[in-house]
Amino acid sequence: METLAALADPVRRDIVALLAARERSAGEIASRFDISGPAISRHLKVLREAGLAKVRGEAQRRIYSLDPQPLDQIAAWIAAQKDVWARQLDALGAHLDDLKAEEEAPR
Repeated sequence: METLAALADPVRRDIVALLAARERSAGEIASRFDISGPAISRHLKVLREAGLAKVRGEAQRRIYSLDPQPLDQIAAWIAAQKDVWARQLDALGAHLDDLKAEEEAPR
């Protein structure tokens, strides 16, 4: 998942959190970090390519906003994985209960 790879970096996760609150200019985003402007630009490019950020021009500024759709896809994938594990753990629990009942049954 390209989205997960994009979110692997803590700076990009912090940028996503900023954009989740409201849209921001590239300069405003850059001012929040203690790294170079070009480094922020690279992070923003990764977020755009992963579909997490959208950009629009406004006069001389580039305004970034969050696109939550990839996050929704991750949430759906996580929910599906949790369902699989819950079913497997339920089956294991039932099996262990059966074993315990067999051990406790009079012979």
